[in-house]
Amino acid sequence: MPAAVPNSFSPKSLRLVFSALLLILLLASLDQTIVSTALPTIASEFGGLDHLSWIVTAYLLATTVVSPIYGKLGDLYGRKVVLQSAVVLFLIGSALCGLSRSMGELIAFRAIQGLGGGGLIVSAMAAVGDVISPRDRGRYQGIFGAAFGVSTVVGPLIGGFFVESLSWHWIFYVNLPLGILAFIALAWAFPSKTKKRGGGIDFPGAFLLGATLTGLVLFTSLGGTVLPWTSAAAIGLAVLSLSALTAFLFVENRAKEPILPLGLFRNRVFTISGAVSFVVGLAMFGSVTYLPLYLQVVKGAAPSTAGLEITPMMGGVLCSSIISGQIISRIGRYKAFPIIGTAAMSAGLYLLSTLGVATSTLIASVYMLVLGIGLGMVMQVLVLAVQNAVSYDDLGVATSSATLFRSIGGSVGVSLFGALFASELAQRLANVNSAAAAIAPFSDPSAIRSLPDVVRGPYLEAFAGALQPVFFIAALLGVVAFVLTFLLKEIPLRSGARFEDIGDSFAMPRDPTSLEELERIVTKLAGRETRWGVYERLARELELSLRPDEIWLLGRLAELDREVSRDAISVARRSDPKAFRRNLDALVTGGYVSLADEHRPRLTEAGNQLRGRIEESRKSGFAKILRDWAPETHADAKILIERLVHSFVSEPPIH
Repeated sequence: MPAAVPNSFSPKSLRLVFSALLLILLLASLDQTIVSTALPTIASEFGGLDHLSWIVTAYLLATTVVSPIYGKLGDLYGRKVVLQSAVVLFLIGSALCGLSRSMGELIAFRAIQGLGGGGLIVSAMAAVGDVISPRDRGRYQGIFGAAFGVSTVVGPLIGGFFVESLSWHWIFYVNLPLGILAFIALAWAFPSKTKKRGGGIDFPGAFLLGATLTGLVLFTSLGGTVLPWTSAAAIGLAVLSLSALTAFLFVENRAKEPILPLGLFRNRVFTISGAVSFVVGLAMFGSVTYLPLYLQVVKGAAPSTAGLEITPMMGGVLCSSIISGQIISRIGRYKAFPIIGTAAMSAGLYLLSTLGVATSTLIASVYMLVLGIGLGMVMQVLVLAVQNAVSYDDLGVATSSATLFRSIGGSVGVSLFGALFASELAQRLANVNSAAAAIAPFSDPSAIRSLPDVVRGPYLEAFAGALQPVFFIAALLGVVAFVLTFLLKEIPLRSGARFEDIGDSFAMPRDPTSLEELERIVTKLAGRETRWGVYERLARELELSLRPDEIWLLGRLAELDREVSRDAISVARRSDPKAFRRNLDALVTGGYVSLADEHRPRLTEAGNQLRGRIEESRKSGFAKILRDWAPETHADAKILIERLVHSFVSEPPIH
């Protein structure tokens, strides 16, 4: 069960800790996309354009493997120490990335940064449950979700600004002061001890998953370029990846708490959603990586301009995800959206495969917008469909697995596209004059613009032509995803299965237990109504003539043995003494409260009966939200309802 919120947690400390957690989440989410607009500049300085994709892949691969481990470590050893450790590792990686002096160093240090970054988002989200009361948790998680979505959108723009105004090193250095500030805030105000849960950590599964993905990524990125496909090294990488995959399946089938329970694949919705999510990750991260190359090298855009010009794609994701999420929440049906979304995504990728030197920036922006609209209609639905199709026991791991497939797709896709691009560029340059071929390792837009026309023209044509197969292959994979979406079985939406914020729309990664995910769903749904509206609904259901603030006071007077109720009454009396006295008099007049002891109001028999009816009504309200998860069959879910009934009442309702 999530840890209780410490009673001594002051509002000032809460604001400090929440700001630190929000800052941590921003740093981690920005680093998924902020590097994209710096890639041409980095490649120009270090060379190694054929290994450019590894700067992105190393980070994605590391975060993919370690994210599930951080969630379990936080459960076992407390959130504070695990979160601080992740921050330290992330900052060490950031500093080393900024100090890199070669492409090999930068790739290695990006992996170190990813090992820390993988724990930031999932640990920060989980830490909300340690410091925020359930009644406010949905609101704060909504802020987290919005921050995640917006930072994903503006990452390329911020990266371009740093590259143009300072240097590419500052996209990593900027993490240091912000991360140190967050670390100090956590050390100062975050509770040292939070409730720990038992459970095992699937270290063998994580290691074998990492080995599988690393072997696959190396095989796809090096095969056919650095290593001939038939070479012993290439074949060895393929064998390593297949062997690790076989061992991973064996281990996961026997693990007590596997990273990826194989039994979930018997659920067709989970399997189809995972396959489509893989392609979505491939398309999204591949596009974000290679579109800045086209804009800066071929179109000659400055890094900050390129970051601005890629926003139609990310803006399309944001807008279409929000709009489609609202529609789905209203109509209760979702299957049409991944079908339309994958069709638009495939169309957008195909249109991008036609980009050339003569294509206008406006046309390119329209193509990006089409791709973004398609992606936005798919990402959120995949998580929803999985949550809606599994039992309560699998809710937590199924939620985390839905985003795991997207991360895997991004890792594999970026490396695969990188190898394809490097091979195509080398082949095309071999067919043009030697002067153009000689500048193949470089991608500095300013240097390219200064070249003579006889050299620059053929080089740009070759560069643009080398990017076209990247998007075309992605479009073909998108068509495969489009076909798969027709196999996605549509199950009527559960009452709790709705989209709540931008983070849901962007499928923000998290690694919850089933109880934590259920609580997240319920608190957000309960948070839709104002406290006044909740009590008004109670009054209508129970046919009461009492005002919402009077009903609230009745409940608090019935719980004077609870510290939260005593504090709430004291605050209400001090904040508006006249209103408090008026509400108390109304309860006395109605026969619900006795004032035999003015300093210790007591509920009468009628008051106790009404209190029982109110409590049962509130329980049934939460149970109605949870009814499709069968809470009556799970002891922890029943306890959750009891806890939620008493957690939304510390402040009086305000009209």
